[in-house]
Amino acid sequence: MGIVVVSHSPAIAEGTVELARQMAPTTTLVAAGGTDEGGLGTSFDKISAALSAADTGQGVVVLCDLGSAILTTETAVDFLDDDEAARVVLADAPVVEGTVAAAVSAETGGTLQEVAAAARTASGVADPHRDERELRGGDAVERSVVLVNESGLHARPAADLVTHASRFQADVTVNGVDAKSLLRIMGLGLGKGSTVAIMATGPDAAQAVDDLVALVEGGFGEG
Repeated sequence: MGIVVVSHSPAIAEGTVELARQMAPTTTLVAAGGTDEGGLGTSFDKISAALSAADTGQGVVVLCDLGSAILTTETAVDFLDDDEAARVVLADAPVVEGTVAAAVSAETGGTLQEVAAAARTASGVADPHRDERELRGGDAVERSVVLVNESGLHARPAADLVTHASRFQADVTVNGVDAKSLLRIMGLGLGKGSTVAIMATGPDAAQAVDDLVALVEGGFGEG
């Protein structure tokens, strides 16, 4: 899976890739920032080259910072053949946060659509208890469990939890934040021994809670 970061600033594109690579060292991350001369702006040639470099056959997720970056990227995609173009997804997400979320998902084996979806979950948390309050408006199912795996809720385990939570129709929170948002889960910073409070409401709330509890109790498959 490849990820391309398109920014008007070479420094932003390269810095974002550098940051994401800390959490996804084996994922193909390519920066396409600035003009051909290295100034502020976008370059059709740079973006085209980045798409080619990032496409290893599994697809490419692209994150762009401003409107003209999107337009230039769309033009570059139009010049690809049909098979190549079908493997490119532009994710509507904040560049830095979205790239990190996408990179973690790709690093943990996410599909093209899963990596793009992970990018789109990226957002700030203005009120970490808002989701919990909204859930309490319905018939919530709640259970608590302790993290037993060494890495806690970081990177791969966080991605696993989000992937599992996203399989259900129920609205699910973990310690008060949206369990289907990778960055919100990673932002909790929960380590081994921390208590995870899982709450869900909806048609399959009980199944969702049981699944996530089993995932956490099983240590996310870590030996």
